[in-house]
Amino acid sequence: MGKLDGRVVLITGAARGQGEQEARLFAEEGAEVVVADVLDDQGETLAKEIGARYVHLDVGQEADWHTAVAVAKSAYGRIDGLVNNAGILRFNALLDTPLDEFMQVVQVNQVGCFLGIKCVAPEIAAAGGGTIVNTASYTAMTGMAAVGTYAATKHAILGLTRVAAMELARRRIRVNAMCPGAIDTAMSNPAQLDPGGNAEDMLKALDELYGKLVPLGRIGRPEEVARLALFLTGEDSSYITGQPFVIDGGWLAGVSVL
Repeated sequence: MGKLDGRVVLITGAARGQGEQEARLFAEEGAEVVVADVLDDQGETLAKEIGARYVHLDVGQEADWHTAVAVAKSAYGRIDGLVNNAGILRFNALLDTPLDEFMQVVQVNQVGCFLGIKCVAPEIAAAGGGTIVNTASYTAMTGMAAVGTYAATKHAILGLTRVAAMELARRRIRVNAMCPGAIDTAMSNPAQLDPGGNAEDMLKALDELYGKLVPLGRIGRPEEVARLALFLTGEDSSYITGQPFVIDGGWLAGVSVL
C-alpha cells in the first residue's frame, strides 16, 4: 500500500523541478494527482506519464484557482491535499528593485499561496480534512542579499502557514511549510532551461560551490524536497501543524571558519 492511497492532491508549479518530483512521488505512493502549472506542454506530458490530471493554473489569479478546483472535483470528486509549490525568483538589490518587479514576485509567491489556501481549504474541509504544504525557503528563516523580494514573500508564507494552521485545525486541516535551501532546479541551475546548456556540468559546479557553504557538501536534489512534502502530506506527520521544516543540508546551522 502507498502512503497516499485514496488521497487527491493538487500540486502547483508541478510541470518541472520540485513540483514535478512531488507529483511523481505522490502518484507512486497512490495519490490521485492534479498537476497544475502555466507550462501547459510540460504539465500535460507529465500528467499523461504518471496517470494524473493536468490543469492550467496561474496561481496569482483567483479565477484560475476556481477553475482548478472545479477540474479536480470533476475528475476525482474531492480534494484533500494541496502543495503550494509554484514560485519565482528575481535577483536585484533592494534599492534597484522596480515596484512592478516586486509586485510580480509577490503576486506569484505570496498571493498565490494565499489564494491556494483560500480556495482549496474549504474543499479539503468538505472532504473530511487533510493537509496543506506551503513551499517557503531557506530565505524565509534568514536574510540573503540580492533576493530581498523573494525573501520577503517567503517570510510572509511562514506567517500565512502559522495563521492557517491555527484557523484550520478545527476543520481537521494541517498546514506546514517547507524551507528548502539551494536545490538543483531551473531556479538554481538555469542550464536546465538552455537546450545548448550542460545541466550536468552546472550541477557539478553547484556541488563544488555549495560544498564550501553547506555542511553536507552539495546542493540539494528536488527528490529530497519531494520526500519531505510526502512526509508532511501523509499520516507520518499526523500530529504536526503550523511548523517550518528546513531542508538545506545544514546551511542555516552556521558558517564554518575552518
